Amino acid sequence: MAEKERMQIRKITGVVPIDKRAVETAFGELEPQPIACCNWPKQFPYTPQVVFRMFHTGSYLMLRFDVEERWTAARVTEDNGEVWTDSCVEFFIAPDDSGYYYNFECTCIGRLLLGFRKERAHATHASPEILASVLRTPSLGPRPFPEHEGDNRWSVVLAIPPQALFMHSLTDWSGVQASVNLYKCGDKLSQPHYLSWKPITAPKPDFHVTGFFEQIKFSKI
Repeated sequence: MAEKERMQIRKITGVVPIDKRAVETAFGELEPQPIACCNWPKQFPYTPQVVFRMFHTGSYLMLRFDVEERWTAARVTEDNGEVWTDSCVEFFIAPDDSGYYYNFECTCIGRLLLGFRKERAHATHASPEILASVLRTPSLGPRPFPEHEGDNRWSVVLAIPPQALFMHSLTDWSGVQASVNLYKCGDKLSQPHYLSWKPITAPKPDFHVTGFFEQIKFSKI
């Protein structure tokens, strides 16, 4: 059986993360991808509206999440904290076939957890220097706040250098082949939820299963 064709991640050159107008223009050229798989509907039926867009420049993987939800919270104050308990979006990437992967988990105010692991329980977490290299632009700003209910809409942009995959030796995203999945969760919100881009058939919420990742390739040109 032929290998499934990998999804291509477009390369857009000449865009730097600090140029917000250029970044927004680049994202505007991309079709949004829904994070809409409600894999455990009986226990967790709530489904906020979530989409992502992704491209790369060679030097950065540019990833934008847009969220519409009823309950939003940003209580976690530190990187590598329990970010999944807040309004959180996540990007998991396995850059090879070793079974190891990186989990980037980011709250609506840009608090980031970054780990390298083969399973949920045993992780090596990124250093403060590596965490600082991942640039974050949250529309809600950086200040923590308690949960509030309403027509809450927010976005966050991550600019991820290849060096953020700190147990590998990548220097350019161009040509990289990987497998990924993307998620939205909020374990301690009034309505906990666990949505994924690609479906997961595990018996209970578990994003840490690489068998449900989708194969992608970062374009060279």
